[in-house]
Amino acid sequence: MTMAPTLPLSVLLAIVLAPLASASIVGIFGTAAGGNLLSNKAAHRIGSACVAVAGALSFWVLWQVVQGARFNQTIYEWMRVGDLRMEIGFMIDGMTAMMMCVVTFVSLMVHIYSTGYMHGDASYNRFFAYISLFTFAMLILVMGNNLFQLFVGWEGVGVASFLLIGFWFDNPGAIFANKKAFLLNRVADLGFILGIGLVYAYTGTLNYTEIFARLNAFTGAAMPGLGWPIVTVAAICLFIGAMGKSAQVPLHVWLPDSMFGPTPSSALIHAATMVTAGIFMVSRMSLLFELSDVALNVILTVGAATAFLMGLMGLIQHDIKRVVAYSTLSQLGYMIMGLGASAYPMSLFHLFTHAFFKALLFLSAG
Repeated sequence: MTMAPTLPLSVLLAIVLAPLASASIVGIFGTAAGGNLLSNKAAHRIGSACVAVAGALSFWVLWQVVQGARFNQTIYEWMRVGDLRMEIGFMIDGMTAMMMCVVTFVSLMVHIYSTGYMHGDASYNRFFAYISLFTFAMLILVMGNNLFQLFVGWEGVGVASFLLIGFWFDNPGAIFANKKAFLLNRVADLGFILGIGLVYAYTGTLNYTEIFARLNAFTGAAMPGLGWPIVTVAAICLFIGAMGKSAQVPLHVWLPDSMFGPTPSSALIHAATMVTAGIFMVSRMSLLFELSDVALNVILTVGAATAFLMGLMGLIQHDIKRVVAYSTLSQLGYMIMGLGASAYPMSLFHLFTHAFFKALLFLSAG
């Protein structure tokens, strides 16, 4: 049996660090903090070039993955607390490679579109720094090989979306909307971090492959005093995190209000990438979710309720961006339904196609 070829680490690091370099350079030297040394033209050229490099390399990685290449190793240990290892590493398979291409391609299109949309805005350079930062956080989220790195990226896209929704901070509506998004996501993230804690408590690791190898630790384990199966509690806690990030009923109310941000950021965050993070996480942890029929039924029910109710809500909206936002909520409900029905490939295929058509709808709304 021949070993699958391994992807070069230098390419994977370049994909992640290119948007971070853009965010740092434009965010420091293109704004008042660094003395406004960069012109608007230089800022958008740096941002677009860095994301284009990440995008081109992502498509190359996808091609290599189709040929059978894989990558799964830890690169750096950030901290060790007792037996708990907090590591940075990459796990590249078909699902990750597809998500990398979606994130970088949509981000590049948004960068190019924004050069016209944001033209003449006083905070032009700051906007490009924010969307590059968002792209970096999303790549950290999808490329990680452990739950710690997933959580770092998860919080990173939350911070970036907070900055983008409240981009025009002299508008009281925008400030209210970004606080609403931030607080609702913190409520959901409490469930998410409890789920991660339960997974670690019973498997002794945060690494995906090690977790999947030790799933038998959950067999027969029950919550002390309650008798509920631990695997069901852990899966539902993880899914609560996904409900916040992927805006499922009843934690959906932040997403329509997030339209106060500039339209290109709506296309990037609320169509293609951030709101699909929950779907990616449930798909990545699918082996855990498959152990609990109760958790799958909860996911199916929440997804169905979201798809139906948000479709109805969309019918009575008057603002074009809110119509498209409710359409996004409804489509996310369909994806969550697919996960609850164990149709992971179908759900991810819908995620892939939805990213492009919904980003186009937002950019057409302008």
